[in-house]
Amino acid sequence: MNDAAKEAWSHLGLHPEPDLVSLFADDPQRLALLSTRFDLPQGGGIQFDWSKTHLTRDLIKDFETLAGAMGFADARNALFAGEVVNPTEHRAAEHTAQRGVGSEASVEEAQALHQRMKLLVEAIHEGALGEVRHLIHVGIGGSALGPAMAVDALARDLALVDVHVVSNIDGCALEEAFKACDPQTTLLAVASKTFATIETMTNAESVLKWLGENGISDPGGRVIALTASPEKAVEWGVDETRVLPFPETVGGRYSLWSSIGFPLALATGWDDFAQMLEGAAAMDRHFLDTDGAANLCLRAAFADQYYSRLRGCQTRAVFAYDERLRLLPDYLQQLEMESNGKRVTADGEPVSGPTAPITWGGVGTDAQHAVFQLLHQGTNLVPVDFIGSIAPGDDLDPAHHRILLMNCFAQGAALMAGRKSDDPARSYPGDRPSATILCDDLDASSIGALIAFHEHRTFANAVLMGINPFDQFGVELGKEIARKIEMGQETFDPSTTSLLDAAGMGNA
Repeated sequence: MNDAAKEAWSHLGLHPEPDLVSLFADDPQRLALLSTRFDLPQGGGIQFDWSKTHLTRDLIKDFETLAGAMGFADARNALFAGEVVNPTEHRAAEHTAQRGVGSEASVEEAQALHQRMKLLVEAIHEGALGEVRHLIHVGIGGSALGPAMAVDALARDLALVDVHVVSNIDGCALEEAFKACDPQTTLLAVASKTFATIETMTNAESVLKWLGENGISDPGGRVIALTASPEKAVEWGVDETRVLPFPETVGGRYSLWSSIGFPLALATGWDDFAQMLEGAAAMDRHFLDTDGAANLCLRAAFADQYYSRLRGCQTRAVFAYDERLRLLPDYLQQLEMESNGKRVTADGEPVSGPTAPITWGGVGTDAQHAVFQLLHQGTNLVPVDFIGSIAPGDDLDPAHHRILLMNCFAQGAALMAGRKSDDPARSYPGDRPSATILCDDLDASSIGALIAFHEHRTFANAVLMGINPFDQFGVELGKEIARKIEMGQETFDPSTTSLLDAAGMGNA
């Protein structure tokens, strides 16, 4: 960390810890400062309200100084220009080019690959591969979490194809998909950047076996490959006309916008996928063109850094007050913790403070009756994000959605205000921070913008900390040891040896 950044952090540490209620009382313009509407290209919008956080005008000014000292503007420009921003792997990170915002050559390549995917999706819908009613999509990590979330959010009504995303190597997960699918009308999508991920390829082989055992004479003819290694997919046996490539510069947890989004396009039709790209691109342009705290993603990162670095918060909670976003906390766990869960800077030096907090969460109102006790009266300070939609996703009595949103808004108000009581067990300290993201509706465009917001928030946090958010070597060691267990190549500690023996997997 350079001297200017050290000085900025030192200055940030001198600020008092303000009380949220007092912040509103002392600044009549606080809501205008920290609550902003983001308009979507297809109409509608999203309200981003960070006014119930402890950010102040003075804190924001000093965080803007920190961003300057850390070279935020240059890092952001490098990201969109397709320059190397992943130094450990010597790669660019060009997920935004998939949405049409990036270097000209990369955008053109993405458009060509999207056109290839669109033609295949439309051919399947028109019956080129016979009747297709089901898709089993096997992948893991970003190759599964993004598609699963998007399909669950957008394909609940009148899905053109029933999609089952399977990531776990536990056979119970795959058997559940088999029970829901007719092999005569089922396609298999194999999503793997390297086309070598052991969990994914093992699951793919089992799906092919299931198809063959259930009367499909050519199971391989039912496979669609989604990969950055098309030659390996062809070598595995996939016809090249059914291989949908994506670039090496698109990382797994940022890959929903590439051919990894095939399940969504197949389930809902190409238009929804295209609208999701457009919503994300609108957020890209905002992130690229807006400076300082007016930049929604950077503003959120300021709050994140305040709580993790200056207030010692080790976790951040996300609660989706909409059943359609029930998988969003899982998606954000990987995005944020795999990206920023690092202990060294991009230069390989030890970090000077905490990096990514533990991201966790759930769905309201279920979570209120499970974990909110700790949020309101526990000893841990936990910043909370609430995410909801003004328009309901159901056709039931409007009372359902009204009660849902009442609870969402009430929780944020209660966390901030608290309530004093002479009975200690009934006293709420208050002054507990939250942010609220309120969509007009949860459609493809708003979900695209919402995901892109969190991607750029994650990147902004990484820049402020000086780390590389685009590698993930921490996931490799356990997989390497698992391979050694499989091959009997290593002697382990007594505990691991005992467990292997108990499972009948020991070398003896």
